[in-house]
Amino acid sequence: MERMLDLVAVWDVALSDGVHKIEFEHGTTTGKRVVYVDGKEKIRREWMFKLVGKETFCVGASDTKATINIDAISGFAYEYTLEVNGKSLKKYMESRSRTTNTWVLHLDGEDVRVVLEKDTMDVWCNGKKMETAGEFVDDGTETHFSVGDHDCYIKAVSSGRRKEGIIHTLIVDNREIPEALE
Repeated sequence: MERMLDLVAVWDVALSDGVHKIEFEHGTTTGKRVVYVDGKEKIRREWMFKLVGKETFCVGASDTKATINIDAISGFAYEYTLEVNGKSLKKYMESRSRTTNTWVLHLDGEDVRVVLEKDTMDVWCNGKKMETAGEFVDDGTETHFSVGDHDCYIKAVSSGRRKEGIIHTLIVDNREIPEALE
């Protein structure tokens, strides 16, 4: 059970294909660095004599670039920060909230997480990119897809206000699903 002895940081990163847990071990006496993504070892380095620096790796189905920065703050104290796609985790999540919509619902006895990437109109469901069909309707567009035996679509309509832009609504079996806060 040597695993996680030197665990110094844990982050949860919400991507289109799901929420990923990143764990970082830093043995300041041994120079060990280990990065785990969703419990799987991604990087292991032993006997690193330089205790500060960076570790870069990929996360999720779309191989999103992530970097852990290791900085000395005083004496033998270290600070660990995570960057995703070159932005601090906070800035990345703020940017994601502008470019994606997320819904979480319960279907056929299981939790389902639906993510719309607004820039590409890609729809992800529980980590899988869905086959979709777009359709123009009187008041906007509908992006249709299926989850099991359930008919789903994301309706896009103009808010009528420039600052708000387009409003996306998930409809499953003719029922509107409220958006999740991530």
